[in-house]
Amino acid sequence: MAKNTRWIFLSLLLIASPCRSDDGHEMEEFLKREHSLTKPYQAVGSSSSSHWELMGDSMITTEQVRLTPDMQSKQGAVWNRIPCHLKDWELQVHFKVHGQGKKNLNGDGLAVWYTKERMQKGPVFGNMDFFTGLGVFVDTYPNEEKHLERIFPYILAMVGNGSLGYDHERDGRPTELGGCTAMVRNMNHDTFLFIRYVRRRLTIMIDIEGQHEWRDCLDIPGVHLPQGYYFGASAITGDLSDNHDVISLKLYQLTVLRSKQEEEEEEEVLIPSVDNFELLKMDSAEPGMSGIAIFFTVLFSLLGCFLLVVIGLVLYSHWNENSRKRFY
Repeated sequence: MAKNTRWIFLSLLLIASPCRSDDGHEMEEFLKREHSLTKPYQAVGSSSSSHWELMGDSMITTEQVRLTPDMQSKQGAVWNRIPCHLKDWELQVHFKVHGQGKKNLNGDGLAVWYTKERMQKGPVFGNMDFFTGLGVFVDTYPNEEKHLERIFPYILAMVGNGSLGYDHERDGRPTELGGCTAMVRNMNHDTFLFIRYVRRRLTIMIDIEGQHEWRDCLDIPGVHLPQGYYFGASAITGDLSDNHDVISLKLYQLTVLRSKQEEEEEEEVLIPSVDNFELLKMDSAEPGMSGIAIFFTVLFSLLGCFLLVVIGLVLYSHWNENSRKRFY
């Protein structure tokens, strides 16, 4: 009871509280109710006056917005009707993934969106492919057979510009900005996802161990997201399934103190992008090689060394022969 009371108290403080960004700039947080989804979900999806709209197989209960039931071939979503024009913001997602499947016999996962498009069905966790904006994916099923250093469930982020597709067969690795393992299925305690966008910096943290402590997942500078996009959440099931539930989406406006020079230098973003994206992909590449790759690497190294020795012996033989001829 004491822990629950403390958690509620801290949540209330976040409605309007000063804090500091990762680069030391002071800022304040204000809850934006028009972009937040909380209990008791009054009129959600059933009225045009609601700020949120349901799509597909999603449904409202007293405890959550269920994006998909634990049934095959389902997809659903909930989308904010109001575009967000905040420059700096953070989104706290209270979610739950649970079902009858064990180990890897479950799927497919859910996604949290900040995109130009909304209310579009598709194959990317229940949303369209080639999206424009930010997608944060809670991927619970490995499509690629061999993941050397990746354990599922896995959380990753992607920024799309309308021309980048999500690679299902490789679980999004070609376009991911980074991510982390997050054991979020069938937990008996609450699980949370924290997405912060401040001064072109994207930070994602998780609280999944029931300790009310945030753990780093990824931190990427140089992320450019336009204003005026929509928040949403979606999920999909295939041959395998899970219940994908959203308990709350709470958006906070971050008021960051900037100098006049910083304000002038910041240009309006028109197309989502990430600085040094190719370098990020190299940094996020999973370490290690397969046994076959190691074998051929060693083999070619030995062949190269052998070839160098042979060339050296041939050159030495020619030099030695020429040296003897000079004495006659």
